[in-house]
Amino acid sequence: MTNKKRKAYKKKRYIFPILILILLVAARIYLPYWVKDKINETLADIPGFYGEVSDVDMALYRGAYVIEGMYLNKVDAGSQVPFLNFPKTDISIQWRPLFKGEIVAGILMISPEVIYVYEDQQSVPEGGEAEIEDWTKALTEIIPLEINEFKVHDGKFAFVQLETDPDIDIQVAKVELTASNLRNVIEKERVLPSPINATGVSFGGGAVSLDGEMNIIKEIPDMNLNFALENANATALNPFTRHYAGIDFEDGDFGLYSEIAIADGYFKGYVKPLLKDSKLIGKDDGFLGVLWEGFVGFFKFVLKNQGTDTLATRVPLEGDLNNVEAGILPSVINIFKNGWIHAFKGETDNSIEYKDAFKDTPTKWESLTKEQKDKLSSEEKNTLRKASREQNRAERKAKKENDTTPGLLKRIFDGKEDESNDDN
Repeated sequence: MTNKKRKAYKKKRYIFPILILILLVAARIYLPYWVKDKINETLADIPGFYGEVSDVDMALYRGAYVIEGMYLNKVDAGSQVPFLNFPKTDISIQWRPLFKGEIVAGILMISPEVIYVYEDQQSVPEGGEAEIEDWTKALTEIIPLEINEFKVHDGKFAFVQLETDPDIDIQVAKVELTASNLRNVIEKERVLPSPINATGVSFGGGAVSLDGEMNIIKEIPDMNLNFALENANATALNPFTRHYAGIDFEDGDFGLYSEIAIADGYFKGYVKPLLKDSKLIGKDDGFLGVLWEGFVGFFKFVLKNQGTDTLATRVPLEGDLNNVEAGILPSVINIFKNGWIHAFKGETDNSIEYKDAFKDTPTKWESLTKEQKDKLSSEEKNTLRKASREQNRAERKAKKENDTTPGLLKRIFDGKEDESNDDN
């Protein structure tokens, strides 16, 4: 081979790698623009909504991309306040599940805002309302991987009603939320494998907390959640209470506590609102306003617990998810119970467990079917076994006492012995 041929061969040998490198660089430069266009097309296809993304950054070394400046709003919204406003969303492959053969994504949303403007959401756009399938399709196209971890940093959720006087703006800000193992990659034996924790600051400077476990893989997710809103200044409720009840607060603390359990589409739980040290009459009210608030204040005085200065109730909730009913009579009775018998505590009652949402589930471990037992975690199984043993011991003790002479005499005087003899 001559020197001239050798030089030509060397040149050709480097051409192919250089072309590959140029194509990769070009693809890397073009990829963010292509992803941005695809996301904007997806947002445009959601019926009744419009939105866009301002920029997309790629971080291929960690298998991630960052969506910046994404917003979404209804096409006929009068307020022009974005329904969804996501300044920065980081979507990345999770490495730990990757070692287990699972390709799933983690999402970190920085300063997201979800603002529900009541008036904007009441109208039906000409193109029709977006269905669940539309939202699912959009989410799948924007995030092609299954979501296993979801985090929110400095989030905000708000309910706004503009046609009231004054405007109603009930919000939770500074939200920090973490929901992990959503695809059940880790701890697969757990019935509720996905822990969720959230904190935030509510209207009136109250502290918000949410914690519990979920299983969102099911068509109808199962969950067991505790919620608390504590020490909110009651005056922050004035726009809401003035519009819907014709009263406002001059002072006081507001709290809201709740526990819910959902199993196979059946819901069980409660909501416990609590007012402490509240004063209803403001300085700037007119005569009729003062008269009405005085009337309401009288009943508040009669029904509040005088020892703790609290007005509270506990509203039980139960039923299928599409027909959850509130216990009205128990709610009323609980107002009197708090005021006249014993004060409700400003905390969750720890009275609702996941197994409580099993419809028509027996309370004894021995009475559970295999399917019902399989739905319980190890901790829940141990708790139910212990409760069953205690219940069995109590029943044996009661039977033993009834079989003794004093127990027999008590039954005779109560008339139960005659009834049992008549039955025989």
